Amino acid sequence: MLRTLARQAARAGAQAARGFAAEAGPPPAAKKGGSALPLFIGLAGAGGGLYYAKENGYLDSLLGMPPNPSTGGKGEFKPDYDAVRKVVEELLESNEDYDDGSYGPVLVRLAWHTSGTYDKNTNTGGSNGATMRFLPESAWGANAGLGDARDLLEPVKQKFPWISYSDLWTLAGATAVEAMGGPHVPWRPGRSDYALDQFVANPDGRLPDGDKDAKHVRDIFYRMGFNDQEIVALSGAHTLGRCHADRSGFVGPWTNAPTTFSNLYFQELTENKWRKKKWNGPLQYEDKSGQLMMLNTDMALLWDKKFKPYVLQYAKDEEAFFKDFAAAFSKLMELGVPFPEGSVAATPAPQK
Repeated sequence: MLRTLARQAARAGAQAARGFAAEAGPPPAAKKGGSALPLFIGLAGAGGGLYYAKENGYLDSLLGMPPNPSTGGKGEFKPDYDAVRKVVEELLESNEDYDDGSYGPVLVRLAWHTSGTYDKNTNTGGSNGATMRFLPESAWGANAGLGDARDLLEPVKQKFPWISYSDLWTLAGATAVEAMGGPHVPWRPGRSDYALDQFVANPDGRLPDGDKDAKHVRDIFYRMGFNDQEIVALSGAHTLGRCHADRSGFVGPWTNAPTTFSNLYFQELTENKWRKKKWNGPLQYEDKSGQLMMLNTDMALLWDKKFKPYVLQYAKDEEAFFKDFAAAFSKLMELGVPFPEGSVAATPAPQK
């Protein structure tokens, strides 16, 4: 109910005004708190000290895990992904000067871009491995600005060292969608991180380029195994955030509520009037106020006869958009991941 009220309030504000917060700089440097684990290991001494400590549950608090209630704090350690979610949620609005006051959009973009490199034909890329930690992927033009998101999550990784970067980045994206008023995105753990000597660089060009056409959009998404309906649903993530001239080269937000997940992107796309922006920059479109923008790939969804029906549907039916986005985004984050047989979502949908 609270998320619904917040979304309605944001929509009302979006339709009433075209003003936005000024662009802000990068987030503050991550705190470099040291782990107590190395000290404990040193004190454990030779022989079976560390084994004894682990078996008796003494490492639980150091690893960021609660004691196992069935063993009185002793026994096998079980990862607490809900605790990770809560810490991520606390970070979302921890810096009011960052963009529009939320790290949510950039965390969704991190999860999207770390997953969107998948190629079904070669079974390469995808979120498994957290390959954006390494060059050249970390320096791709399409990933400009995502160092902010990775740095933001580094203290979370330090607090919960048992979670892989690839699980953390995708869980943070799913958490951000829901925290900003969007649907629950099914998520499960099981991704591992590649070491530098395991890393084989993906070729650049696997992520969408905003100034291209419908053919480019299909080439990118069909390579991952998505259909037209899923393409349009995933494009609805543009309801969040904004473009930055010093990152993508484009500039501006898609909606007047860039930190609220809704179907407002589709409503703006279909109901607003768009014209080419006259400026010394890449091709993009603007509304009559000059404050909202659309990329050429956004306009392609409206112009293409097979994409357009889904655009119109989602503009009218937010519930349908939420349902389809949650399914497509969950699928995106799982592409190429060798999950253990029988694994299920660690974060089930909340009871209604």
